[in-house]
Amino acid sequence: MDRRPGASVRLKLTLSYTGFLVLAGALTLVAGWLFLTRVQHVGLVFVPEYRLSVARDFVPVAAVTMVFLLVFGLGGGWFLAGRMLAPLHRITRAARMAANGSLSHRIRLPGRMDEFREFADAFDTMLARLEAHVAGQRRFAANASHELRTPLAISKALLDVARSDPRHGAGELVDRLHTVNTRAIDLTEALLLLSRADRRTFTRERTDLSLVAEEAAETLLFLAERHGVTLETSGDVAQAAGSPPLLLQLVTNLLQNAIVHNLPRRGTVWIHTGARPGTVMLTVENTGDLLTPQRVSTLTEPFQRGTERVHTDHAGVGLGLAIVDTITRAHDGTLTLTPRSAGGLRVTVELPAAAPRTGG
Repeated sequence: MDRRPGASVRLKLTLSYTGFLVLAGALTLVAGWLFLTRVQHVGLVFVPEYRLSVARDFVPVAAVTMVFLLVFGLGGGWFLAGRMLAPLHRITRAARMAANGSLSHRIRLPGRMDEFREFADAFDTMLARLEAHVAGQRRFAANASHELRTPLAISKALLDVARSDPRHGAGELVDRLHTVNTRAIDLTEALLLLSRADRRTFTRERTDLSLVAEEAAETLLFLAERHGVTLETSGDVAQAAGSPPLLLQLVTNLLQNAIVHNLPRRGTVWIHTGARPGTVMLTVENTGDLLTPQRVSTLTEPFQRGTERVHTDHAGVGLGLAIVDTITRAHDGTLTLTPRSAGGLRVTVELPAAAPRTGG
């Protein structure tokens, strides 16, 4: 924003201190003058000649005193204003560095807590979050580019083979191109869904997570049966405030992830919904391989996979839990991932409960 140049805050503070000091000195001198020349003291009688003498002696002293207060106020006010504004200069330098793209620096203002140090600590926290967010976005962009490049490279290789060898079976080539193209479309749609959820461009409605869980389980029942996985749904009504399509995508991703990352046969997935004061919960557990807490902590990062998929016909795009995490945060909720001691994963989503319906 373009602004006209003006006086600095330090100069304004200095003039304010000086003005206050001079005013206080002037009032003190006026009070002394009135006390000496107007108040009738016990045992003392002022004659006109004495009053005139007091005035002649008082005026020069008052003038010198006012000049001293003015100089002292200007010098002392300038010094004190500089000391008080020194933290603000450090914060300003840090803000300018951040505006130029440097997010690794921190203010770390020393001293006891006051308004400036509280602001500096908040600014440092903001810089840390921005740095982590930018680093995550860069990793995401790099991973997305790599993931998108893979199906395109495969498609090019298949087409090169078909062009160099016309005798190669067209049916097999079409099938493989269809599979690769489907994977690229799935990845693109997942990226678009991540962007939409992160922008929070959706309308919040009353949504029963128990019904959403039943719908997702019914949709994925065929996939579960094909992989020998049993789905068990239980729980109570859980009215959340959110977007029904996004919440359905959240539950679908969790169930699909639980089915894909499961035992080769006789696996189980448990879906449970419940309500607490002010919040509702959805829990999805599945059997599977043993996972370490360190490995689980990385699963919500884009393009991270917990274990090698047993079912190679459903490779996925590595964005399932990343989408779940983004949708959860967009709904002001919390996502908790915990490895099960017997193997597999427990995922808990806690969302704000919908406001109670008003009578009507």
